[in-house]
Amino acid sequence: MLMDWNLEHYVMAVTASLPGDLDDALDAALRRFAPADMARSVQDLMRQYRDGVAPADVILDSEIDVAAYAGYRMPATFAAVSAALRHTAELAPGFLPRTHVDVGGGTGASVWAAARVWESLEKVTVLEQSPKAIAMGEWLAKRSESSAVRRGQWRRGVIHKAVDKPAADLVTMSYVLGELPAAVQESVVGSLAADAEMVVLIEPGTPAGYGRILAARDVLINHGLSVVAPCPHDHACPIPRGRDWCHFSVRLNRTALHRQIKVGTLSFEDEKFSYVAASRHPWPRATNRVLRHPTQRKGMVSMRLCTDEPGLTDAIVSKRQRDLYHHARDISWGNQWPPATAPNHS
Repeated sequence: MLMDWNLEHYVMAVTASLPGDLDDALDAALRRFAPADMARSVQDLMRQYRDGVAPADVILDSEIDVAAYAGYRMPATFAAVSAALRHTAELAPGFLPRTHVDVGGGTGASVWAAARVWESLEKVTVLEQSPKAIAMGEWLAKRSESSAVRRGQWRRGVIHKAVDKPAADLVTMSYVLGELPAAVQESVVGSLAADAEMVVLIEPGTPAGYGRILAARDVLINHGLSVVAPCPHDHACPIPRGRDWCHFSVRLNRTALHRQIKVGTLSFEDEKFSYVAASRHPWPRATNRVLRHPTQRKGMVSMRLCTDEPGLTDAIVSKRQRDLYHHARDISWGNQWPPATAPNHS
């Protein structure tokens, strides 16, 4: 019997931190405003989200509003997108994109993440509808160590049924599908897949976010793409709808300023996300994907896995399996299993 995932409060063992150049750029942007004013703007933004205001309806009509948004969401978005892209790159080592388009890119977290994963990137384009978010994104990008990010093109655009974008090797869209009317989500995903080698979509790690990713996954497959991650197959998702959902989590270190503007005391935050990566070129898939934080007991590790066949299974690795057991002790929620470096044992 499957346990409901929302009853399990585990987090990914891997802890992420912002790269130094992005951390410094964000710090400089936020310190242009009095900490108390910045904290009030962040709290107002958080209140709007708690009250159910859709992200697309949040008004960013001043520099401090945009800075608050960047301080509030950019670190977590960077962490989630980085995790999804790392999983993708791990399974597609021959995918070395030169061009990247990020749709609905806000202040640019996804292009910073992609540039950290793929040094091959030469040209990046960010499409965003808010002029002030574009201005902030360009200001931050000029402080990146990546030449592709520094030279990136920022274009204003509104997402309708199709996305007016240049062709690119890599197309990303994070935390945007939920802002779009349900009637246009399918056509938008289809337009992303039309001329991309790899498409990566990220949504919040909620049942609703997972539902949008699942629908987008079907669209990508119907457009001739093959799933790269997280799924080890192109079959229907085996997770019972309405009971469980596929999501992952990354823990992000908070800086002192980040804690201050969010009026938080914890030194970290956990960002839960759902995602799908699909490619026009089929790549070897993970044999299995770890769907929960593994449970460790004396002499054994238990894992819930998504597999090609039969779909969902529970695996137990005991100390008697020696080398495989040592790998299992280090495995994290969201990783492939067994890792590429593990011995070929069952």
